[in-house]
Amino acid sequence: MAEDQQKGMIQVYTGDGKGKTTAALGLAFRAVGHGHKVVMIQFMKGPEQTGELVAAEKLAPLLMIKPMGRSGFIEKDRPDPEDRALALKALDYAKEIMLDHPIDILILDEINVAVSFGLLPVEAVLELINLKPDSMELVLTGRYADPMVLEKADLVTEMKNQKHYFAQGVPDRVGIER
Repeated sequence: MAEDQQKGMIQVYTGDGKGKTTAALGLAFRAVGHGHKVVMIQFMKGPEQTGELVAAEKLAPLLMIKPMGRSGFIEKDRPDPEDRALALKALDYAKEIMLDHPIDILILDEINVAVSFGLLPVEAVLELINLKPDSMELVLTGRYADPMVLEKADLVTEMKNQKHYFAQGVPDRVGIER
């Protein structure tokens, strides 16, 4: 960890608006610029080649992004057992990174959604939060953040959707949404 880093905090980016993962990536980009090591584990995103994965390859070894979901969408009311298994595997990987690797920032992308969809028990996420080393910054993103997670956080930012071009039928665009 860089000498100028203070005690690591717990940050949550949640809400129905666009920008939660982007905010976490902005933090990662800033940290990498100062020589910090950052790992982002993507809980509900599959192996599709996205702009952030391409950028992370260029910033390695300081930034690593590991998608641990499967391709496609997850039905909130009927998640596939494979989605649960992958989310638990991602949580185990997060614990391994947290306990065994000297990194400065760990980002758990879309973990709040994984809890909301029933892929992970909130108690397991709270247990992981309690394992956080003092020096590590921990960031949890995704809609539907559980109130118990919000209570543990040092910073909570809610993105609020006021207007979105998706409502006018604009599809996601390469380099903007993916």
